[in-house]
Amino acid sequence: MKRRTFTHLSGYFLASMVMAGCNRRSSTSSEVANSAGERLTIWWQEGFYPEEIDALKQIIAAWEEGSGLAVDLSVIPQQDILREVEQALVSGGLPDILYSGSADLTIIPKLAWDNLLADVSEVVLSQVGSYSENALAGVSYQNKILGDRSYYAVPLMQSAIHIHYWEDMLVNVVGERRDTIPLSWADFWQFWLAAQPKIEGALADTYSVGMPMSLSLDTYNNFEQFLEAYNVQILNSAGQLQLGDETVRQRLVAAMTDYAQFYQIGAVPPDATDWDNTGNNVSLLSRNSLMTVNHTLSGPGSQRNDADIYYDRLSTIKWPSKPNGDPMRFVIEIKQAVIFADSPRQATARSFLTYLAQPSNLAAYTEGAQGRYLPTMPELFEQPFWKDPKDKHISVAVEQLENTRPAYQVLNPAYGEVAAQNVWGQAMRDIALGTVSVEQGANQAIADITRIFDEWQ
Repeated sequence: MKRRTFTHLSGYFLASMVMAGCNRRSSTSSEVANSAGERLTIWWQEGFYPEEIDALKQIIAAWEEGSGLAVDLSVIPQQDILREVEQALVSGGLPDILYSGSADLTIIPKLAWDNLLADVSEVVLSQVGSYSENALAGVSYQNKILGDRSYYAVPLMQSAIHIHYWEDMLVNVVGERRDTIPLSWADFWQFWLAAQPKIEGALADTYSVGMPMSLSLDTYNNFEQFLEAYNVQILNSAGQLQLGDETVRQRLVAAMTDYAQFYQIGAVPPDATDWDNTGNNVSLLSRNSLMTVNHTLSGPGSQRNDADIYYDRLSTIKWPSKPNGDPMRFVIEIKQAVIFADSPRQATARSFLTYLAQPSNLAAYTEGAQGRYLPTMPELFEQPFWKDPKDKHISVAVEQLENTRPAYQVLNPAYGEVAAQNVWGQAMRDIALGTVSVEQGANQAIADITRIFDEWQ
């Protein structure tokens, strides 16, 4: 029988988040010894669901049995893992292999730039015919020491930005339904804003839009999609900064004005300015928000064991067209594993990642993650897990992969520092709290990003 962390709404979701925060890390060690008595060390971010790490452990066990080698696996909570990496970079003790769900946006581009990661082209090319173009583009990084661009990470999963809402609340409280939601940008967002007065009259402490306005990475991710909607080209195709262009600045101001309005008119929970990376999910699953925007399918994925909630009450809907009427293009994040250049076991690490990258193993892992992320191999979408005709969440998410662009970090590693310093989260929080105007917030963000690029080396 499968074990579930989130079988109902907020209680189980919140309990799991508290548990993740209390457990600094858990470790497992195989009894299998290699010929040198050494073990491959892996640091892996804790999954949102037990099945995700269960699937990983099964893959590790099969590799150990086949190779005769051994693994020390440390499972580390999301909020701790990058901090531990940063400490180990200074004091030593880095693992051989690292996986973190936010590392692709923050530290991996810089680690590759500084020649601190092993080239894993051999691993990637072993499955090159299976990976999507998105996946390959998302792990190709620049190296300033070697003066080239190569594969410094192995693609595991991918994600875009999704919009989730409660169908039953929309029908019973707001008096609307899925097929009345507009498809144009301005009308789409006005639809959710217009729901706020109806919700206020019927439900206490419930809001129509669960949009993060905090220093969480979710705010960064969501605002990146708003930048794409307004065609704000921060970097050109050569990775060069474009913020000196007045048209770019005007579009940035328009995107910030649009994003901030949800909080300013009272359609967003007041504590959204203090949410961590689980805040928007908790708000949605607690039914404190009618809808939310999130960069994974973790919200609906947490409800898979409740068919009524997953299939009928909770829904995922496609984004509207851009403000200019063009189809939406989606910013794709590639979740990836890396090998550190200082690892004395690089050959063993490559062996394991080559095994993990086999389609059958990535299929087991992404399904173990409850579809929170999507496969990086098109053939895996033919598996029954991804072909359920009743599944409104996955079908919408897969459709979004038809029109995409890579995250800016792939074009220029300096943009990883923009995410690490959460320039967009800081700007949107300041605007929401009223400490700066939209114009001031935009100007400060431009100044911060320009400084980051000027200081980059």
